[in-house]
Formats: sequence, C-alpha cells, structure tokens
Amino acid sequence: MKESEITHPAVTTVYLARHGRTALNAEDRMRGLSDPPLDEVGVAEAARLAAVLGPTRPVAVISSPLKRAVATAQSIADAAGIAATVDDRLNDRDYGPHTGAKRADVIAHYGSIDNAPGVEPLAAVRQRAVSAFTELVAEYDSGPLVLVSHDAFNRALLSQLDPTLIDAPQRTACWNQLSVVDGTWRVDVYDQKPE
Repeated sequence: MKESEITHPAVTTVYLARHGRTALNAEDRMRGLSDPPLDEVGVAEAARLAAVLGPTRPVAVISSPLKRAVATAQSIADAAGIAATVDDRLNDRDYGPHTGAKRADVIAHYGSIDNAPGVEPLAAVRQRAVSAFTELVAEYDSGPLVLVSHDAFNRALLSQLDPTLIDAPQRTACWNQLSVVDGTWRVDVYDQKPE
C-alpha cells in the first residue's frame, strides 16, 4: 500500500497544526526534544489558531508531549469545549547534540541538518510520522481530529502524503487540512496561518 493510501472510513478530516512560537524559534535554534514554553508571540498565535480550529468541532485535540505543543493544543481544545490529550507519537525530531544550536550554524558546518551526527534520520522521522498518523486516525470512531505537533514531524508527514510537498513550509501556529478522497488521504491546504 502506498503511504498516501492510509485510510480509515470513520475519520475523514484531520487538522495537522504546528505549535506557536518559542524563544528558540525566534532565534532560529533547533528545538527538537528541548522543552521551551511558548513566548508572548506564541501564546497570541495559539489563540488565533484556536479561533480557527475550535469551531471545526473536533472530537479530539491531541498534542506532542512538549510544552509548546501542549499549550497550543490546550488553546484549541478550550475553544472547542473539549479536553486535550498528549501523545508521545507526535513528538519532535531528535536533534541530539545539536539541540539548541542555530540552524544556520549546523548547516554551515555539516552541509545540512541531515548530515549532522546524532540527528534522528529523516527517513526515521517520516516513518514515525506516517505510523503515528495511521494509528491515531484508526483509534477514533469519528472526526475531525486536530493533531498538534512540530515543523519536522508535520513536514515529514505532508511529504509522505503528497511528494510535491517535500519542502512545504510550516510556520509557527500554522494548520494543514488532510482529508480522505476516494479512499486516499490528501493534503487539501497546508501552512495556513491565522492572522
């Protein structure tokens, strides 16, 4: 089965969101498994995102366990009038010893993030993202679902559902809409940013 053919008839719409901004985002530092909270801009971004996704009436809002995703998910869940849940499967990419480093410095030294030693391989992130998505969608009897994760996770999943989105941007507090059409998951819109 092709990865874009991941299906489950009960859930037909998923909103895949990225968390709001942190101080490390503002400095273009790799967050990975570090756990900074949202900064003031990020809190405001999460509120704007909640104003868009809350009214979609999700049956579940599920986030990565990291504070920035949890706080963003809580804003959305509050707007939807439901509880948010945490799921480790939505966690960020592990940048290993480069966590907290400036992205440009790592690229300048190693040629790319992927070449830096100790970084979770991109193929592993892609496999993990597809598995998490497949499992989470299968665990619910109805939808829509809101999944709140991270730039690396979201980009990995989007690229597996639509190979033309290999370099799709994922700004802080953006959302993507995924839906099933004729039994195949597709990306309807990506990197939507409420202003």
